[in-house]
Amino acid sequence: MAEGWTKAEAEVLARTLLRAPSVHNIQPWRLDFDGDRLLLRERRDLALPEHDPAGRDRLMSCGAALANIELAVRVLGYSGRTEMLPDADGSDVVAVIEARERSAPSDVELHRYSAIARRASYRRRFSGRTVSRLEIGDLMSVAAENGITARPVQDELELSQLADLLEFAAEAYQHDQAYQRELALWTIRDEGSHRHGVGLAASLTPPGTLPWAGLVRASTAIPDRRVLQRRLTEETLLVFLTLDDSRHDHLRAGRALQYTWLDAVDAGLAGSVLTQPLHLPEVRSALCEDLELAGFPQAIMRFGYPDGPMPLSPRRALDEVLGSPTRTE
Repeated sequence: MAEGWTKAEAEVLARTLLRAPSVHNIQPWRLDFDGDRLLLRERRDLALPEHDPAGRDRLMSCGAALANIELAVRVLGYSGRTEMLPDADGSDVVAVIEARERSAPSDVELHRYSAIARRASYRRRFSGRTVSRLEIGDLMSVAAENGITARPVQDELELSQLADLLEFAAEAYQHDQAYQRELALWTIRDEGSHRHGVGLAASLTPPGTLPWAGLVRASTAIPDRRVLQRRLTEETLLVFLTLDDSRHDHLRAGRALQYTWLDAVDAGLAGSVLTQPLHLPEVRSALCEDLELAGFPQAIMRFGYPDGPMPLSPRRALDEVLGSPTRTE
């Protein structure tokens, strides 16, 4: 048993937690210690009422953080047991990870853990190198192993239907002044002096790149449907689906998405997540109907081979996300 955590172990856990992806890079989590148990908490004070009114993306972000923490526990040499949403009373604890007996991590776990530091949202055009069917199948298998369906969008008709929906969503958000104000609030423009470690760095979001940026601003040049469809053919697109639409499903979807993303990075791929269109009920329901989806779409993930470096987004300070370990050495 871990019987508490050393300061060195706590720092490994915190730094691993900080590298998880999150909606608008708000990093809505905190990790507390309870003996050999880790309590992952959802920070509900960090809200995006225009983008994420139900908190679905925030909870998916916590699921991605959970995947990172599970890998850190394994790399520190412990077997672990995770209980998701352990309390039925609405507690902010979204997962409890219990460190158990000593156990060496597997090669797969080591590869995934090493990919955490290299994972970043890739918001530009991919290199054009084709992602093979075998690689796509491998990514789908990772999601399936974690209880989530990753459904590819590949044929011409489906890409045309998706292009229609993305164009509709882009125009709706571009003319939504409340949404644009919220997006501007979470965009870092004074990057040289910015010290908060949260938000979307303006320099990392190239202008006029729908769908590559994944975000629609007032200045975004929205291409017509044919151009948008042609762009989509250059990407590998997976829709992450759950059988239900509960908080448990949102948490599990984020966890599976992160494991899939890390395997993609380990294979030399880059990726980014699109959830913005799915917050429009008419787009989400139309996507289910057009693609005959057997479940609830939680995210659209785009993969490909990168064309250049991937700068990392800013992150919070360690003491903002970490409680005190119960044992020090």
